[in-house]
Amino acid sequence: MPVGWHRNPRTQGDIAVKSLDKKLKTIASGKYKPADFILADAKDPEYAFGCRGTGAVDYLDQSGPHRTVNQFRDQIRSIVKQKQMDIMLGAVANIEALSGEGLFDKSAVTPAIRANDTTDIWLPRGSSFAKQMSRPWRTANLAQVKKFCDLGLYSVTFNNDLDHDYATVAAYRDFREDAVKNKFRHFLEVFNPNAPQNLDPDVMPFFVNDMIIRVLAGVTKAERPAFLKMPFNGRRAMEELATHDPALVIGILGGSAGTTRDCFELLTQGEKAGARVALFGRKINLAESPLDLIAHFRPVIEGAMQADEAVRSYHAAIAKKNLKPKRSLEDDLKITEAVLEGYKK
Repeated sequence: MPVGWHRNPRTQGDIAVKSLDKKLKTIASGKYKPADFILADAKDPEYAFGCRGTGAVDYLDQSGPHRTVNQFRDQIRSIVKQKQMDIMLGAVANIEALSGEGLFDKSAVTPAIRANDTTDIWLPRGSSFAKQMSRPWRTANLAQVKKFCDLGLYSVTFNNDLDHDYATVAAYRDFREDAVKNKFRHFLEVFNPNAPQNLDPDVMPFFVNDMIIRVLAGVTKAERPAFLKMPFNGRRAMEELATHDPALVIGILGGSAGTTRDCFELLTQGEKAGARVALFGRKINLAESPLDLIAHFRPVIEGAMQADEAVRSYHAAIAKKNLKPKRSLEDDLKITEAVLEGYKK
């Protein structure tokens, strides 16, 4: 067996040590460098959008016919084989099927599933669930999932309402007990409030920080999340959390599709503020050329390209493929997300 490989309990075949495990070990040792930044593709939109979550066949018209499950899985396969991502997060049904065909067996990419699906991400057409305070819910059965995957995303949303937030932390406690029993790892997603109660918007980022630290203060090492996934709420809030507990590995979520400049700025600003992981979903899924977009992530993170240079390079790449851009280069160079605009280097 080659050095750095181990046995797959499902197939008894040899599989490579995952890049995620190597990077987390390096980060924990205090020897982090930008090359150790962890990238994840969040290919789990079905939990939110149902049929239309996979994205339209025509990237220029998202109101048109959506991709089938098989077409969506083809995109997952291509991204895993590109060897740029460290984690591929997907719906249980997709990760089970792709694991069953051996996609991850000899890949450095770690498969992960969405371990719960709270009501604030229930976004079927015509619904209003997301406007109501988030309620905990978990569809995934860890004992069954563990047969093909040992990593999952668990999500919480706090709204400054005692009854709802109490129920949220109670559900997370129950999940952790189940995860330990099944030897299942998780990372913790903490959304901003979806229906905040009596919460000043300027204080909200720090409310989120405080709730993260409050919840994890009582969690043992055996139950602790491998890392966080949360919105980038600005440099000040991110730096506060990153410096408060250096052992806490912080990941930023991609949020809305935005411009290509937004995407690269988020990587740049998040990493400089202390993030060590980025988990992008719609920014990749709705791009003109997902593989070309992803190919620019590491040069941006590692400082080989500035964000604006990467936008120009990306447009050049899609032009070579005769793909029509969703925006002009001038428009795609604009920063449109308010939290990114006030950043000071």
